[in-house]
Amino acid sequence: MRFACMAEPLGFDSVWGVEHHFTDYTMCPDVFQFLAYMAGKTEKIQIGSMVCVLPWHDPLRVAEEISQLDHLSDGRLILGIGRGAGKVEFDGFRQSMEDSRPRFVEYAEMVLEGLEAGYCEYDGKFAQQPRVPIRPEPFKSFKGRTFAAAVSPESVPIMAKLGVGLLIIPQKPWEHVEKEVGEYRKQFIKVHGHDAPPPIVAGWTFCDEDEGRAREMAEKYIGGYWQTVLDHYQFHGDHLKDMKGYEYYGGMSDNIARHGKQGAIDFFMELQIWGTPEQCYNRIVENANRLGSDAFSGVFSYAGMPWEMAEANMKLFAKEVMPELKKLAPVSERIKLAS
Repeated sequence: MRFACMAEPLGFDSVWGVEHHFTDYTMCPDVFQFLAYMAGKTEKIQIGSMVCVLPWHDPLRVAEEISQLDHLSDGRLILGIGRGAGKVEFDGFRQSMEDSRPRFVEYAEMVLEGLEAGYCEYDGKFAQQPRVPIRPEPFKSFKGRTFAAAVSPESVPIMAKLGVGLLIIPQKPWEHVEKEVGEYRKQFIKVHGHDAPPPIVAGWTFCDEDEGRAREMAEKYIGGYWQTVLDHYQFHGDHLKDMKGYEYYGGMSDNIARHGKQGAIDFFMELQIWGTPEQCYNRIVENANRLGSDAFSGVFSYAGMPWEMAEANMKLFAKEVMPELKKLAPVSERIKLAS
């Protein structure tokens, strides 16, 4: 909590929370409760959910919680939604992973349509909701400030149809992500008749004046974080290979078996943001330009990193990297200049 409260004084534009359950991986079972606390501790900074996992919730309650949080924060909420991939979490909530994608789609449609209309009403396979008003009435439209995590290629057209932006959490080669974002943009324009919002790109970050130390700490802590991912999601197991809707993750399991856990850790580390301030800046800008992004969400504390180290990491980034990033023109202008 102390770390999150540093964000606004240091000049960050937003602070984000996550949702996970039942393990020590990331102990935040209620992202909106965390963000309500942050809304009360801050004045101007935006607050974002990365993400609310819709299949684990009653969508009507989610719509109410979102609306109330947006009122409490004076309209500062960036809404992030997703469908989840942790077997331990689906098992804990007594749900089948195999229907998570169609369930997510129905819940997302119900929530997003309800937040625009001011009431929820839906008749689907997983969501049956007679018409009821959302109270407090939604503060303002969520169009343009709703995003969704989409790791598997099959999720990309779904998010385009829903009309939401993409939350990009680095887990695959950037050239693959670039291709999928391009396809998403085409489908978004086809469905909605206008450009998609620029994606938000996240990244586990370690910033240090010494390049050698930055690499050493990235290997230790970013690598250590990915080990917790493998353990929580059980990606090294074979339960996802034949799981409907999770075929892409099954391929990840095959890659881990082929290259070993250390190979997977090394691959993940190379996707993240670490190095000197100049190197961090260059990596962020390179990824932003290739994906058409205007926003980067850095993770500065992870894998048991000592408080003093995490604080220094975040402060150096805020002092040396962030001011330069804020000087960048919007991505639409950068692309025109480059061409």
